[in-house]
Amino acid sequence: MEENALKKFTTPKFLSFALGFFGLQFAWQMRIILSGPVTENLGASPLLFGLIWLAGPFTGMVVQPIIGALSDKTTSPFGRRRPYLLGGALLSALALWALPNSEGITNFIASHLHIHLPALAALCFAAVMIWILDACVNIAQGPYRALVPDVVPPEQHSIANSYISLAIGLGSVVAAGTAPFLKWAFNYQMSINAQFIMAALAFSLGMLWTCIAIKEHRYQPKTDEAKEKFDFIKSLKEFFALSPEVGKICWMQFFTWIGTMCMMIYFTQYCVHTVFGVPDLSDVSEAVKAAYDSAVLAGTNFSSVCFAIFNLVCFLVAIPIGVLSVKYGNKKVHIISMLSMALAFLGMGFITNVKVVAVLMAVSGIGWASICALPFAMLSQYIKPGTEGSVMGIFNIFIAGPQVFVCTLVSWIINKCVFTVGDGVNYHWEYTFLIGAACLIAASIIASRVKDKTVEQHA
Repeated sequence: MEENALKKFTTPKFLSFALGFFGLQFAWQMRIILSGPVTENLGASPLLFGLIWLAGPFTGMVVQPIIGALSDKTTSPFGRRRPYLLGGALLSALALWALPNSEGITNFIASHLHIHLPALAALCFAAVMIWILDACVNIAQGPYRALVPDVVPPEQHSIANSYISLAIGLGSVVAAGTAPFLKWAFNYQMSINAQFIMAALAFSLGMLWTCIAIKEHRYQPKTDEAKEKFDFIKSLKEFFALSPEVGKICWMQFFTWIGTMCMMIYFTQYCVHTVFGVPDLSDVSEAVKAAYDSAVLAGTNFSSVCFAIFNLVCFLVAIPIGVLSVKYGNKKVHIISMLSMALAFLGMGFITNVKVVAVLMAVSGIGWASICALPFAMLSQYIKPGTEGSVMGIFNIFIAGPQVFVCTLVSWIINKCVFTVGDGVNYHWEYTFLIGAACLIAASIIASRVKDKTVEQHA
């Protein structure tokens, strides 16, 4: 009855709904692009950089299921999901400000407390800020995904997730493209600090708009439901009991996100060290670092441009992918999109020409648009009303969990694949794309075995 009472969303309402995710992705994209240069400058090796990235998957596996379940039963005057959306955004804004200022903050603490901090204190502080940022993003992200079945009619779920995909693409384009555009148009190099502050404002203001514009239905839990405590094992069993297809979708997500995060985590380092040939700078003198300043800046800007292209394509094809999935089914569209991304990754594993890499990143954006929308649309067909938050939280385990492999095993492989260059050593960062391509192909094979409920409904 509640589903039947939901009014169809208009285009302006979809845009208001997606604006918060625009801000969320803006912040996340800045973290993806700039956390590598920030932590490497503070002394992080490839392996240590990967371990710092464990913040994302660990907080995703722990925070999202708990927050998702809590949001299912939240009865605050402000709403069911909105307290988590806005709270996560505001806390993330503080972490975004502190992260690039880690060295200054630790020096300030040491001087005012008259204590001596170890050399890696600033790196440890930066790692803590990354963990806080990732935890807060997860606090907001799970309830946000659960908001779709809460307020959007079932027949518009694919379109709603496509608007989220559109917001992800646009937010990433603006985040990644602002600094390179200012450099190109006005010869002004935006500082890393300024970029992080820009992300903090985008996240908090965008989420505030969505929380104001989207009204939730007043939730009244049943008497026994209100007293029931969150039981993870029970929720996990109920999750897989939804349908045999849910397990297949989860395995598809598992391999998809190993492949995707191979690019997300290491692409900036790949641009700086493989495409632009900068040696590893984590353990060299200040003179050597200074000699490569311009090359590091060029590589970082090129990475931002590529991410902007990647996400611009995601933005452009997000709505068409949603429309095509309604006509041809989620599964077919998703498989084709993932295979296009896998082929692009294979290209980047062997070709490091600047123009070719930019084109391949554009092709990868097709897969990213699908990854951001269709798996959630496939899963939402099996969600029981009242369990949206806990289901999306558990589903996030199969997004966050694979990243542990990328942060540990893949970073260990890179750390072992070292070779000598003129000013020291370098690493084979391009190997990450070969691993990523293999995992995306595996995900496509698993997806082919999923029964597409959308096809059955339209048959």
